[in-house]
Amino acid sequence: MSGQSTTRTVPGNGGSGAARAPGRAGQRLSGLAVALGTVLFLGGFAWGAVLYRPYTVPTPSMEPTIGAGDRVLAERIDGGDVRRGDVVVFTDTTWSDLPMVKRVVAVGGDTVSCCQDGKLKVNGEEIDEPYLAEGTAAESGAIPEVTVPKGRLFLLGDERSGSLDSTAHLTDAAGGTVSRGAVQARVDAVVWPMNGMIEAPTGFEQLGALSSPGPLRTVVALVIAGAVLVLGGAAYGPLAKWAGASRGRADARAADAR
Repeated sequence: MSGQSTTRTVPGNGGSGAARAPGRAGQRLSGLAVALGTVLFLGGFAWGAVLYRPYTVPTPSMEPTIGAGDRVLAERIDGGDVRRGDVVVFTDTTWSDLPMVKRVVAVGGDTVSCCQDGKLKVNGEEIDEPYLAEGTAAESGAIPEVTVPKGRLFLLGDERSGSLDSTAHLTDAAGGTVSRGAVQARVDAVVWPMNGMIEAPTGFEQLGALSSPGPLRTVVALVIAGAVLVLGGAAYGPLAKWAGASRGRADARAADAR
């Protein structure tokens, strides 16, 4: 009709700001996600770098728990915090000039011996060691009863038949023991290959509390959460643009069809 005009409205392209508000809100949330993710990601890495040190174990003396060439993460700790069952990194110049990785089986004041009935004994208690390869304890060389001096540690490799550990130094002045002060860190996990966290040495629970797990799981969770937020926030813009373009094409086709 000559006196009337028809206005075609394409959804999403109106003159009011209401249609554009969700996009602006999404952009703000996207920026917040990227900022928070960056804080979590970098904070997790910084926290991990302060608390942990990486080591490569060059020998098979800790198999099957840690293989030759495995990469481990070890929490920096004070030697006074070491408890029975811990896998520790230490340096003792009478053993080697390089850091070594062994398991603490006895601490100052303990008596240790091996192997009656194929079992390690500490303070007269037989210790269950599920981390050993089958038959390892039974095949180990005999350890005469040793009393560990105060402030020192008795250490063994999990591969008992070939480990140069306290048993190889029994004739030393310290009877094969190592000072707590020689300990630099406690191994929490094998990260390459990705074998995960070192299992808790539950066989030592009967002799006292075990060490509490380090915060490695929390550190990893922070890094992963941060990465997800950064990637998700960064992806919002391209995805929103693609979704808007797709919606516009669909609206245009619907309008043409009317």
